[in-house]
Amino acid sequence: MRVKIYQINGDRDEKREKFLGMDARERLRLPKAIDPTIYDEVFSAEIDTSSLEEIYRRFNAEGHPLHRGHSLSVSDVVVNDNGAFFCDSIGFRQIDFDETQTRKPDNLMRVVYVEPGRPAYEAEIPHTLEAEQKAVGGLIECVYNQDGTALVCNDEGKLLGMEGNRRIGDGGTVIAGPFFVCGLTEDDFRGLTDAEVQTYLDRFAQPEDISQEEVEADMGFTFYTF
Repeated sequence: MRVKIYQINGDRDEKREKFLGMDARERLRLPKAIDPTIYDEVFSAEIDTSSLEEIYRRFNAEGHPLHRGHSLSVSDVVVNDNGAFFCDSIGFRQIDFDETQTRKPDNLMRVVYVEPGRPAYEAEIPHTLEAEQKAVGGLIECVYNQDGTALVCNDEGKLLGMEGNRRIGDGGTVIAGPFFVCGLTEDDFRGLTDAEVQTYLDRFAQPEDISQEEVEADMGFTFYTF
């Protein structure tokens, strides 16, 4: 399920609404309606739960590699297939929330993100080394494709014991841990085009069953193009 998280940007929070629950808002006589214009999108990805309580637990205990904000807190808004929900002091309240009025950073790069055991999905990653390393869980390594794109993975994924994700090339090389596919310029990464997104959504649509024994047996790294 696609889940999005929105958090208040302090630079636009003129009424100091950040971290205020509904009761506090009422005491301060703030409008009942939540103003989406002061919110930034800090997360948009596919996760395997729609439970708001589980989402709250995950984003306070474990986080997610594509999360760009702080831990889930009061005044944050979670959007899933069932609607938009305000994180209150206790539990969540469903609200009206116009996502088109929110903002997100200008430096986001459109990618296809691939996690072990899950179908690939479209995502956005800040075009910074820190964010790119966070997305793969460590130092980055590139596998260059023949179509002007690259598969970006964890350089030490196998050594760190990460879960097998996908086989590439002739099927003999295993990528361990999460990775993303992005475009290439002469000397940098770039976001994917519509056609490239579709190509790699199709290419990595099916999760692969890869044992840890197979991962450990493929400790060497060979560069393939496909």
